[in-house]
Parts: sequence; structure tokens; C-alpha cells
Amino acid sequence: MRTLPMATTPFQHLSSSPPFLSSLRFPTSSFASSLTGFTSSRRLALFHLGTAIPQSELLGGKTLKLFRMEGNMLEAGTAGNMAQAAVSEGNVLEWAKTDKRRMLHVVYRVGNLDKTMKFYTECLGMKLLRRRDIPEERYANAFLGYGPEDSHFVVELTYNYGVDKIDIGTGFGHFGIAVEDVAKTVDLVKAKGGKVTREPGPVKGGKTVIAFVEDPDGYKFELLEREPTPEPLCQVMLRVGDLDRSIKFYEKAFGMELLRKRDNPEYKVFDFSDLKIFRHGYSGDLLCKMLVWYTIAMMGYGLEDKSAVLELTYNYGVMEYDKGNGYAQIAIGTDDVYKTAEAIRLCGGKITREPGPLPVINTKITACLDPDGWKSVFVDNADFLKELE
Repeated sequence: MRTLPMATTPFQHLSSSPPFLSSLRFPTSSFASSLTGFTSSRRLALFHLGTAIPQSELLGGKTLKLFRMEGNMLEAGTAGNMAQAAVSEGNVLEWAKTDKRRMLHVVYRVGNLDKTMKFYTECLGMKLLRRRDIPEERYANAFLGYGPEDSHFVVELTYNYGVDKIDIGTGFGHFGIAVEDVAKTVDLVKAKGGKVTREPGPVKGGKTVIAFVEDPDGYKFELLEREPTPEPLCQVMLRVGDLDRSIKFYEKAFGMELLRKRDNPEYKVFDFSDLKIFRHGYSGDLLCKMLVWYTIAMMGYGLEDKSAVLELTYNYGVMEYDKGNGYAQIAIGTDDVYKTAEAIRLCGGKITREPGPLPVINTKITACLDPDGWKSVFVDNADFLKELE
């Protein structure tokens, strides 16, 4: 594994720095702590992930066994068993590359479902596909997108009763939407009272016209000017602590393809004079110019201009992020949730919901965490289509 250069420190470009700056630390938060305060009544709307299937029931009671060699003696099994296990592992990982997969929907929480739905339909051009209110479980959810769920990537908005403020955190980046005219879409957002955080213009170092807008909860949307595409909702950007590790995981465990990878050096000016800590023993403006390095990797199951992709971003020197309580997960279709869970385990992923059918509706799913703690749910393709019926 190659060694990645660390980001330039914020005060390296100052001619002199106050002595207390060397002790400055920026806080981080673990994934577990970001979930504090969410009870079982606030679980995700589509899937009841708390239901688990005993491991002994998986694959008819068959599980992979690990073997350890000490000298010339095998601690468990035989050399033949080891070879068979190795072949089985290889088959599972190879199968993950050929499994029929696509990104189904992305799930996240909002503070006002009606207000958010209005913004998405009137400003972003989405359509309401279905909505469910479950008072006894104290939640409601709505699916919106640019086409039917059986063929398009869509958003699932979840509102937990009484939770009106959402903490997006620092790990989630943005969603991407392909539009034919970015400037026109931005004008519409402004006319509806929406927030524009980046005016239309070419992306740095390229020709593609982009802009950034925010929805009522602060989720960012990147608008990308493209020709008409079958998948307008085209990106989900998440930040990771080790890009090479994440690429390897998503390639092997999820069967995704690395579509492209790009380094992005950029100078930014930071003003720290408003922070109270800098007002003691130091006068005047505290400005510094910092070279920020970040690398992105586009991962997916098809061409970037024709299907939804996962954009992984690594900011050099940042290994951990606060995930907040807003963004939840991506759902991905698969022909076999049992093999999928096996491949994820082999690649070091954590299974948080054992593969098996959900109560009542019998849709087979499995849920997992990637190395950074980002959650994904795999859904049986045939069961998903039956559910939509």
C-alpha cells in the first residue's frame, strides 16, 4: 500500500504563529456515538433491520471454516479441506462481480417530509412515487425520483415523528443530479426560495458546468450539466479515511467497478480570527492559505453517464468523520443475499443484519457496514419486484 502525503498544516504558510496553536486538536466522532439518542422506534422505514437470522440457519447450516498451519500439522481439518475452502472463497468473490446488481435507492432522514417533498418536486423535478405513514411506529417515508423504482435509482425520505432537526455530520458529501441546463435549474431554485451554495460554472480543471444547491435540511445537491440520461439521480458522495482500502472493498465485496480516480490539489484561504481560542494573546486577522489535497474515486455497476454511481472522497490526512444522524444507507439489488453476505465477510465487512426474509413481507435482505462504517442493504431482486407490485 502506498503512503499518502499528509495535508499541509493550516499555519504552515504563516510567518509566525501563536505558541498555543501547536496544541490545537480538531474533534472527531465515531460512528457509534453518532447514533446516540435513536431508539428502536426510530428505525429505518423500509427495512426492520433489527430482526436477525441465527448463523446456524444460513446456507443450510454450512459455514466457511478457517484453518491454521503450525509446522507440518493442521490444527483443524485437512489439506484437502483448506484447498476446498480456498476455492469456495474464490468462487464467492468472483460471483460478486457477475451478480445482477444495481443501486435501488438511498435512504436518509428529513425534518419535515412535506416541505422536503415540495422542494424536490418543484425545484429538482422529481416525482412522488409512493408514500407511507405508519403512526403506530411513529414514522413516515416517501420515495421520489425520475422514473419507476424497478428501473431507476430513487431517494427514500424518512421522517421520524418529533425529530425536526437533522445533523448531517461531516462524512456525507452530496447527491448528484444530471440536468440539461444548470443555470435554468439554479434560477428555479432561487425563485422558490432555495439556497444556492455554488453558482453555475465550469468545474475546476474541466468543462462540465456544475452548481451546488441545498435542500431544506442542508443536504447538498450537485447539479451537473449533461445530455439527457436514463438516470438523472446519478451520484452519492461519501467521505472515507483510506481510499485504497475502500476501493478494494467495494470492488471485491460489492462487485463494483472503479470507473475513474482523480487527484485534486486546491488552494483555499481560511480565516480563524472568529474562533475564541485565537483571541487570547494574538491580535489582528488570522488568515492562512492552505493547499488542500483530496482524491475521488467513482465506483458503480455501469457507465457514469448512464447509471448511478458512488463517489468516494478522501481528504488527505483526515481518517475519521462525524456521520451525524441524517444519512442512513444505500440499498442495492442482488440475486442472492446469502452469497452477498459471505463475500462481504470475506472482505472484512461487518454484517449487521444476517441474510434472510423480513417478517410478514418475506423480502430477503442483508445489511452491512463498510470499513468506514457506512451502511448498505442488499435486497433480493425478485422479492423487491414483488414488493413493488
